Amino acid sequence: MTNQIAVSNTQAVVGSFTQTELDTIKGTIAKGTSNEQFSLFVQTCVASGLNPFLNQIYCIVYNGNSGPVMSIQIAVEGIVALAKKHPHYKGFLASEVKENDHFEIDMITGIPVHKVTTLQRGKTIGAYCVAYREGMPNISVVVDLDQVSHLINSSVANTKKMWNDYRDDMLVKSAIKRAFKRQFGIEVAEDEPIQGESADNIAPYERKDITPDAVQEPLKELEAPEEKPAAAQVTDMAKVRGQISTAFKKLGITTDEEKTAYMAENCKVKGDKPTLAELKGLLKIMEMAIEDKNDGLGELE
Repeated sequence: MTNQIAVSNTQAVVGSFTQTELDTIKGTIAKGTSNEQFSLFVQTCVASGLNPFLNQIYCIVYNGNSGPVMSIQIAVEGIVALAKKHPHYKGFLASEVKENDHFEIDMITGIPVHKVTTLQRGKTIGAYCVAYREGMPNISVVVDLDQVSHLINSSVANTKKMWNDYRDDMLVKSAIKRAFKRQFGIEVAEDEPIQGESADNIAPYERKDITPDAVQEPLKELEAPEEKPAAAQVTDMAKVRGQISTAFKKLGITTDEEKTAYMAENCKVKGDKPTLAELKGLLKIMEMAIEDKNDGLGELE
């Protein structure tokens, strides 16, 4: 039996997508996905109500040693679209703040005072967002440069470039994302986009919902990365294990039993021992958990 679905361009095949639209997505936005990955991406779009043609959700594909690796990423536009579906959504206010602006905000009431007193505004020093919801307190978020320094100074070239070339937009997006997460419970982890990394840097077929900081081109077919010498692999393994040990401390996981249980849940090992790629995938998950923990502490302050 053939898998081809012959329909007219106006007939919905999956959700509201027509066959023509599905073909377009497969050849552009989700280029390089396997049939199973493409099906997962489309079903995710349908279930969430996010439209890839409106830049609300992305499907980023990386070539790995064992096949394509897919990452589903939700943009700020997607976060706002999800919030607008809430019956008590009342909008938001967001802007960058420059060093010569007059800015103050009551974090309890969510009332900002932001005045531009001169056209010589100086450098951008932060951003803010107030998310409004009927029947709930306003949620105010202020983001300064220290909070995103890991992105501004990222080792990922594309991420660093985006943050340095479009800092105002990136700061505002970060503030919007954090405010909507707290106001509407939209869980989108704050993490660096992983474009430009090889599949050795993330767990195979890892699915992560993160906010992309820019429209990212799906990668074309690449040759498998050259294998590192054994000595270099040992050094990298030791470095990652040290970072994982530090991450365990930040998460408050101290006993061997707790560590074993955490790894069993979050690090899917194919062989007898975890590979470097599997450990790096675990470290990514731990870093997101640490940031979520820190965000929670910030809400209590």
